[in-house]
Amino acid sequence: MPTLTDLYVYPIKGLGGFRVTEAEITSRGLRHDRRWLLVDENNRFLTQRKTPDMALLAVAPAHNGFLLTHRRRPELLPLYLPFEASAKRTAFVTIWDDMVWAWRGSKAADEWLSAALSQPVHLVYMSDMVRREVEPDLNPEGQLASFADGYPFLLTSQASLAELNARLAEPVGMDRFRANLVVSEAAAEEEDGWHELQIGGLPFRAVRDCGRCKVTTIDQQTAAISPDQEPLRTLGTYRRRERGIIFGQYVTGPGHGVLRVGDTVTVLSRR
Repeated sequence: MPTLTDLYVYPIKGLGGFRVTEAEITSRGLRHDRRWLLVDENNRFLTQRKTPDMALLAVAPAHNGFLLTHRRRPELLPLYLPFEASAKRTAFVTIWDDMVWAWRGSKAADEWLSAALSQPVHLVYMSDMVRREVEPDLNPEGQLASFADGYPFLLTSQASLAELNARLAEPVGMDRFRANLVVSEAAAEEEDGWHELQIGGLPFRAVRDCGRCKVTTIDQQTAAISPDQEPLRTLGTYRRRERGIIFGQYVTGPGHGVLRVGDTVTVLSRR
């Protein structure tokens, strides 16, 4: 029986995340996941695709918020970030094709992050008042997304990672794929065919494959980019589909409840 092995939360899109043993579900995914976003001076979102040094910024849970540290620059004292921003300063920001109303973080956070990334950046937060919907043609339930690429959850399996690593000269970790839900006791690539699921008795729906990009080639501990474009190159030899090179599934969920490591995953239907 497939089992939920790992739960990961990424509070700021593109920065480091952390593992939790249980997590509350909200209408946009796991609570606190990707509710913060970095934008440039034109209020357009930043990712590791163009700013790989974002991988050097670690995020850890703290009292009523998070603690940000730089993996290589100890002179930058840790930055405390609350769970939410205030509505005192607002901005419209662009993420992919969506323009989203957001609350700005503190000026101190902007200064710290700009110094850490050696470029001017701003930190913004998505409030509960914002509606950013999942792709309409794949979203009959009207599900919402955070600042994630487009869906509330991303699911992968340990077996699929093990199969990939068996083909690589140097194995990679699951952090290359930045998943929220990691499943064990399933065959490699089995999750590709899942559709309706229950995890811990709660209803989920696998919507579509997750197409992969150059972020998978960035070491999440050092920000070094693979000169051989691995593991993306190897994935492309056996996991190329209509939407590109895939690894993992985008998933929508129930909008409320709690997930716990060890929860049973029951597959109710397949695509």
